[in-house]
Amino acid sequence: METSQLRTLAIAASKNAYSPYSKALVGCALETSDGTIYTGCNIENASYGGTVCAERVAIFKAVSENKMKLTKVYVYTKEGWPPCGLCRQIMSEFADNDLEVIIGNETGTEKTMKFTELMPLSFTPDHLHK
Repeated sequence: METSQLRTLAIAASKNAYSPYSKALVGCALETSDGTIYTGCNIENASYGGTVCAERVAIFKAVSENKMKLTKVYVYTKEGWPPCGLCRQIMSEFADNDLEVIIGNETGTEKTMKFTELMPLSFTPDHLHK
């Protein structure tokens, strides 16, 4: 799928965010190895530890439908925030070797990188299978 289409879906997902505490609207759209697209938004909780980021929502939706390999992840916030550390770790569990991560903001500025640039030396399932 084209990056512009993922951006559109991530922006649409951000509009569904439940963020009464931070007011941050985060959306994510991702593509799996078979071309299926999943979206997610951040869902906050009064017990902050119960909050789930948009990236994890989208990844969990994909995995719950047995889509285990991510090939492209688009993260949108007004300011262009990168994924948090926990989201990066979850991505590493399901990352394709060439996983592309795109971070976009309200003005249309985008930063595209390979997951290995975003999280070098990540801890992956390969560490446990050796």
